[in-house]
Amino acid sequence: MNVTINQEVRLSEHFKLAELCKTSVATVDRNIPSHAAIENLKRVCSWLEKLRARVNPLPTSPRGGEVPIIINSGYRSPAVNKAVGGVATSNHLTGCAVDIRVLGIEQLLRYAVILLDISDESQEPFDELLIERNARGSYWLHFAVRPEGNRRKIRVLQVER
Repeated sequence: MNVTINQEVRLSEHFKLAELCKTSVATVDRNIPSHAAIENLKRVCSWLEKLRARVNPLPTSPRGGEVPIIINSGYRSPAVNKAVGGVATSNHLTGCAVDIRVLGIEQLLRYAVILLDISDESQEPFDELLIERNARGSYWLHFAVRPEGNRRKIRVLQVER
């Protein structure tokens, strides 16, 4: 059976299911989330919408226009997670996490502070806010929200990928 993701299914106003399931990893698996994982992705997208709303009143690039929140990785099937070197307990496996692309350390820190402010103001917990960097010097922001049992884990990590 050949199952694919409908490219137009929206998880929120600005985020589609397809962009939170995209992968460049070639596996037998099609990286299709369960219904529970889709509900978790919707929860994460509600945070992404709040982040996006707060980022866009800030000064934008010299070209002007809105600053999009770009997702490098969202849901990962077990095969995709293994292929990218993800840990066996990754929040990506349940659709509870996203890795957000940033243009540099300033944007990364700005996004992290905004997400912390959103949590403090709303009294809504998150599970992980991780500043990650690979050996090539690229940064991204890992952000996770679980349905329950959120730990408010904040770390800076060097990732070996």
